Amino acid sequence: MQQPSERFPEQKLTSSSPLLQETSTLFRLALPLMGTQIAQMGMGLLDTIMAGRYSALDLAGVALGSSILWPLMLLVMGLIQAVTPTVSQLNGSKNYKEIGEVIRQGLWIALIGGLLISVILNQIGFVYALLDVDPKARPISIAYLQMTSLGLPAVTCFFCLRFLAEGMNFTKPALYIAVCGLLLKAPLNYVLIYGKFGFPEMGGVGCGIAQAIIMWFQLIAITIVVSRPRFDKVNWRSKFSPPDWSRIKPLLKLGIPIGATIFAEMGLFALTTLLLGRYGAEVVASHNIAMSINGLFFMPALALGMASTIRIGFRIGAGESEQARMTAGIALGGTIGIALIGSLIMFFLRTDIVSAYTTEPSVLDLASTLLLFVIFFLVFDACQSTCLGILRGYKDTKIPLFIALLCFWLIGLPIGCALGFGLISEPMQVFGFWIGLASGVISAAILLSWRVHSTSSNPERIKSLSM
Repeated sequence: MQQPSERFPEQKLTSSSPLLQETSTLFRLALPLMGTQIAQMGMGLLDTIMAGRYSALDLAGVALGSSILWPLMLLVMGLIQAVTPTVSQLNGSKNYKEIGEVIRQGLWIALIGGLLISVILNQIGFVYALLDVDPKARPISIAYLQMTSLGLPAVTCFFCLRFLAEGMNFTKPALYIAVCGLLLKAPLNYVLIYGKFGFPEMGGVGCGIAQAIIMWFQLIAITIVVSRPRFDKVNWRSKFSPPDWSRIKPLLKLGIPIGATIFAEMGLFALTTLLLGRYGAEVVASHNIAMSINGLFFMPALALGMASTIRIGFRIGAGESEQARMTAGIALGGTIGIALIGSLIMFFLRTDIVSAYTTEPSVLDLASTLLLFVIFFLVFDACQSTCLGILRGYKDTKIPLFIALLCFWLIGLPIGCALGFGLISEPMQVFGFWIGLASGVISAAILLSWRVHSTSSNPERIKSLSM
């Protein structure tokens, strides 16, 4: 005869089991998301390495094109990201029929957004002329963006369907698709950049064609995934739905602040890079290396934030506001702990880490010094990212946008310019701008943490945000 503990294994758990169970669930969601983001970063790294080995001019063209492409992509992805908390809450309340309609309308937003970006990128030559971009790199960059634009409607629709899967607690499919995309990207780049197997030699432009192919592959793959029987209850393919403003409006109301918040943060980092351009290639290279390393150590926080959106949305939909607050606490505690470990690793191994990027002594020294700033604000940067994910789970997106604008553009940028350009003291150049970045990140972390506490402990606000 079976013992009770064998028949009911959950009885082995202690009184702390709800905390342990929620921690386990959150990290099971987060780990595939982190892997997905790393694989996506890998595709960009492949373009940088392979285009750079072909020629410095092609690398410049691809890098220039990417600096235009990604802010626009992140803006549209932010709009579409409204799907995740919406689906999560509907999933928690078991309102599966409504999920299908949300996805059909979300696909319209994704399709229109992808087409608009494509149009903009095909007219980018006018912008390059106004900015007096290097005429040698200009044709390569324009052609790269034109080729990439062929896949943009596909990738925006891919993200909509990916957010459907993630909102239903399935985060592994995106990881598998991203890894397959990364494995396909390398040979595609090789064939198209260097002109192998009868294809013309296209240099950096080949990266754009390869990227467009990967985008269509991702859409096909995720469509197959969300057409499986486990998604039948959502029934998102049951009928054709024309654009319905009454349903699109709530998604935009939620998504526009998300997109604008992402754009506000990324815009500051992009502008800082442009402002540092006057101090020479070594400074820019050191800055980009430090930012790249920061982005790598930042991945766990980003993943936990995305997992928090899913999990908290589900809890709120199920009417479990106290459990949602526990999830928020676990996410923040895990984020801080992982960031502290990352800071220690970076402190003791910063020279070794930087040497993987460069062997130039001056760049190595400066980048290693800049990593001290990363070590200082990594915990705050991780914290503010996770807070944003938590608040999206509550559908609290307007106030975080105002906080981002205040901290990054009214605190971080003025402090960076004042110290960097020497408006109030001797010019500190790159160090002044990094103090500005740190000021923006730290202030954002403090204010967003306050907002998480305020929202998670206010049942009336939670109810009003969910309506």
